[in-house]
Amino acid sequence: MSITSGLVEDDRVHRSVYTDPAIFELEMQHIFGATWIYVGHESQIPHDGDFITTSIARQPLLMVRDKGDVHLLYNRCPHKGAQVVPEGQGNARMFRCAYHGWIFQRDGAVRTIPLDDGYEGTCMSKGSPDASMTRVTNVASYRGFVFACLADEAPPFREWLRGVDSSIDNMADRSPEGELEVTGGVLRYMHRCNWKIFLENLNDLMHPMVTHMSSSGTARSVANRHFGKGEKLPAAIEILGPFTSNYEFFEDMGIQAFPGGHSYSGGTVSIHSRYSEIDAYNVAMNAAYGEARAREIFSMNRHNTIVYPSLTLKGPIQTIRVIKPIAVDRTLVESWTFRMKGAPDELLERSILYCNLINSSANLVGPDDHEAYQRIQTGLMADKVEWVNMQRHMGKEQPNADGGWSAMGTSDLVFRNQYRTWAAYMEKAA
Repeated sequence: MSITSGLVEDDRVHRSVYTDPAIFELEMQHIFGATWIYVGHESQIPHDGDFITTSIARQPLLMVRDKGDVHLLYNRCPHKGAQVVPEGQGNARMFRCAYHGWIFQRDGAVRTIPLDDGYEGTCMSKGSPDASMTRVTNVASYRGFVFACLADEAPPFREWLRGVDSSIDNMADRSPEGELEVTGGVLRYMHRCNWKIFLENLNDLMHPMVTHMSSSGTARSVANRHFGKGEKLPAAIEILGPFTSNYEFFEDMGIQAFPGGHSYSGGTVSIHSRYSEIDAYNVAMNAAYGEARAREIFSMNRHNTIVYPSLTLKGPIQTIRVIKPIAVDRTLVESWTFRMKGAPDELLERSILYCNLINSSANLVGPDDHEAYQRIQTGLMADKVEWVNMQRHMGKEQPNADGGWSAMGTSDLVFRNQYRTWAAYMEKAA
C-alpha cells in the first residue's frame, strides 16, 4: 500500500500532503517526473547553437537548438557526472566538459574523448551510446511553449493539454503576428511553502479582497482621493486596483477545471479586462485579423490558467510563472514576460510593470500572498487538526464543452480537481 493512500477524499485532503518530506520526494518522481512539465519557450533559443539551462524535478537539463530542432539533454557528462554547461544561456558550436575535456555535439553525441584508446572495448568507447549526453525523448512544443516528460512513456500530449490549450492560443493570438517571444530576464521568488499551496492560491477567488487589502486596497484609496470619476488612472493603479474587487465580481468570473489537474478562472471578465485600450494596438490587431476576429480574441479575459503542475499563465498581460519545487516547504517561482510580435511597445511596458508590481521579489501584491502561504505552512503543522476542507459549492459544478467542469468563481472545484489528479499520479508510488 502506498504511503499516500487515504490522504485524499472527495471533499478534503490530509495536512501531511503539504508537510511530509517523504511525500514530497514521491511527488518529484511520480508527478514532476512522470508527466509533461514546462521547460522553456522556443523564442529563448531562436538560432542554431542557442541554449538555456533549465530543470525538471531538480534534474539539470539543457535546452538547445541544432539544425532547427529543439533538443533537451540531461546536463551531465556521461563520464564522471560533471555538469557540462553552467547555469545560464548562450550560443555554442559544441559543449566541452570542464573536468576531463570530453566534447559533445549540440545534439548530445560525443565528438571527442581525450586519449580515447584508453576506453577501447568498454561502454565509454567513442562508438557507444553510453558515451554521449543523454537526451530526453519525450519533448513537445505548442505555440512555442516547450514541455517534456522524463518518464519512458508519456501521456498523449495534445490530449493531456486539452482545456487549457485555448489559453495558450489566446495568449499567442493577441500578437498581431500570432507569435510571442520571451524578453528580458527572469524574476525569481522563493516561497516558504509547499508548491501545492502556491498553485491552489492562483485560482482561489475567495482570498483577493481579503489578502490584498494592504496593496490593492491602498491603490484604490489613492485613486479615490486623487482622481475623479471617469478620469484616466495611472497604469499601476489600473493593475493593482482590481485585486480587491468584491466577492460578487470574483464569483461571477467563474472557474473551469479539466482532467489532468488543469484549470482557469475568468472568461469574458477578469481583473485584466478593465485596462485602458491602446489605440495603436487595436489598429494593428484589426489589420492582422479583421475587426470581428480581433474582438473575439479580446473578449477572452482569463485570470489565471494553470497547466498542472508546473506552469501558470496570464494571456491578457503576457506573463507566465513556472513552479519549481525545492523542498516540502520551499518553492521557487520564476516569472517571465513576453513581447507580442507586431504589438506596440506600450503593451510590453505594461506587462513588465505588472510583473514588477505583482511577481517580483520587490513587488507590492506578492508579499500579501507570501505571508498567507507561510501562515498556511505553519498552521498545517498543528497535528490535532488533520484535514484541509474543500467543500465550497461541492456538487454544483456542471460539465463544460471541453470535457471538464464549470462552477462559480469561488467554488473549491479547482482544488478537488487537482487532488483527484494528484491521487491518480501518487497511486503508483509503492
